[in-house]
Amino acid sequence: MMDEKIVRLRTYQKNIDRYVRLLETTLTEVERQYIERRLTEERSAMALLSASSLQMAIEANVANQACNRQPSFNAAE
Repeated sequence: MMDEKIVRLRTYQKNIDRYVRLLETTLTEVERQYIERRLTEERSAMALLSASSLQMAIEANVANQACNRQPSFNAAE
């Protein structure tokens, strides 16, 4: 699952790089608007995937910490 997300993040980044390079060329206004819209969409998708991946990593870390804790036995309980 994580490998798939990494591949998707790389793909988004490659698309973003390509769109940025295209914006540096001579374009019609319609072409420029299309590329800018696609650039925005790719950045949004990448941010969303990054956020969900970060959330999964945090949740996995919390779960690992909970599993690794030693039970404490308190005589007062």
